[in-house]
Amino acid sequence: MGNLYDTLTACLTDQLIQAVLSAARKKDGPSRVKIRPVLHKGSLLFQTAAQVGKQQFHENLEKEAAISKITEWLMNDFGQLQLDLTDRTVSVLTSKKGKVTIREKRKPIKMRPADLSHNRKKRYILEEGTPVPFLVDLGVMTPEGKIVHSKYDKFRQINRFLEFVEDIREELPKDREVTILDFGCGKSYLTFALYYYLKVLHGLDIRIIGLDLKEDVIEHCDALARDYGYDKLKFLTGDIASYTGEDRVDMVVTLHACDTATDFALEKAVRWGAKVILSVPCCQHELNRQIHQEVLEPVLKYGLIRERMAALVTDALRAGVLEEQGYEVQILEFIDMEHTPKNILIRAVKGSRKGKSPELKACMEFLGVDPTLKRLLDDKRG
Repeated sequence: MGNLYDTLTACLTDQLIQAVLSAARKKDGPSRVKIRPVLHKGSLLFQTAAQVGKQQFHENLEKEAAISKITEWLMNDFGQLQLDLTDRTVSVLTSKKGKVTIREKRKPIKMRPADLSHNRKKRYILEEGTPVPFLVDLGVMTPEGKIVHSKYDKFRQINRFLEFVEDIREELPKDREVTILDFGCGKSYLTFALYYYLKVLHGLDIRIIGLDLKEDVIEHCDALARDYGYDKLKFLTGDIASYTGEDRVDMVVTLHACDTATDFALEKAVRWGAKVILSVPCCQHELNRQIHQEVLEPVLKYGLIRERMAALVTDALRAGVLEEQGYEVQILEFIDMEHTPKNILIRAVKGSRKGKSPELKACMEFLGVDPTLKRLLDDKRG
């Protein structure tokens, strides 16, 4: 128990983003508890939100009381605690016999601290009330800077995306022009947001190319870029797999590229040696067709479960393949504009360690899968 106390003591600080107790042991008790730091009357407290049935019960606790309460929950009510801090993630597992297992994983990118206000009002990078030309023209804002009610989800998505970019901004080169390629940019809400954030707000020397197959959409976006005077933002009609217009790209963005189109975009990013990759995959069919494992057949025989498992496995294996290529990878929750469950963002930053993973190979063999990204990067002719 000493290790658990020491762990909680080290984690319950203003660097805690959120903690979650899960794997409930009792049907009549709380099913889940979330804990976050709050600043109340100058004191750092920890607010617990316990979900019991359809009700949620809140309590603000001082640090020692919070440690005691979390320990009690772990010993009696829950089997798992995950603490998400700015620089690391800590997982605590407890057995019914009281055995405690603690694992810690450092984050490749330090996250921003949580908002400690007691009654939080979400602060956005692009604030409501300040008109942004491209948001006005794209119908997200009124000319006065008010968010159009039906577009509020898009406004939140744009800001969430910029939070991911803000975390990696310091990773981009500062001594030369930075080239960014957005595969499958579509209507380009996020492409314009990326240019506005990096170039207009922060003055970085960047060049962004948006690529999509829809000619009319590309023409419209290119005209908007010229109207705003965004001289280093260009839109081209083209296909991800066959694009060869650049020799070096510093950052690759691929949002909602369907099925293996995501893999072709990731492969190109790796070949270019891109410093940063941001990818939100879309429909994923390849592994759904491939996955075969008799032990898992009682689970995989249900079509919906098979589809969701295959999608999650696809992104986890993509992350593993990128790690083999020397990237430090995080899989993060993203707010999806189309309200679908596909709201995972893969964020990868190029590091120095590179090498094959026997565990990754064994996992693929166990599941009977051969992902496109793995095949593309193993092709020595590329």
